[in-house]
Amino acid sequence: MTKKQLAHLEKRLLQERDRALRWLGMFDEMAKADRETGDSDLAAYTDHMADQGTEAMEREKAAVLATKEGRYLYRIEEALRRLYASPRAFGKCHSCGEDVGFERLDALPHARYCINCKLKEEEAA
Repeated sequence: MTKKQLAHLEKRLLQERDRALRWLGMFDEMAKADRETGDSDLAAYTDHMADQGTEAMEREKAAVLATKEGRYLYRIEEALRRLYASPRAFGKCHSCGEDVGFERLDALPHARYCINCKLKEEEAA
């Protein structure tokens, strides 16, 4: 891969990391706001039980999404570590050693496998 392509992928990874961190920060702010509004003595009595169930479900859904975003952030961080540790090897498939492909990395900058190996992995699952 050329230096220009590596610089582009580094920029993409940093942008994705920033986006994921902002999203996790928003989740943290929403959770904090929920805790603060729930501190009132009357908070449990102002809503119908069904509304409380809906709110609990929404909090659970947000927690699941935050967990997924945290895993995504971890994969982005791992890709940045690989890029900085060994720029010449970045973009090589972890399975077959062939190029992952710039287009694939541009779309999915943390990809570790070429499309053929990834398809084989998914078929085996």
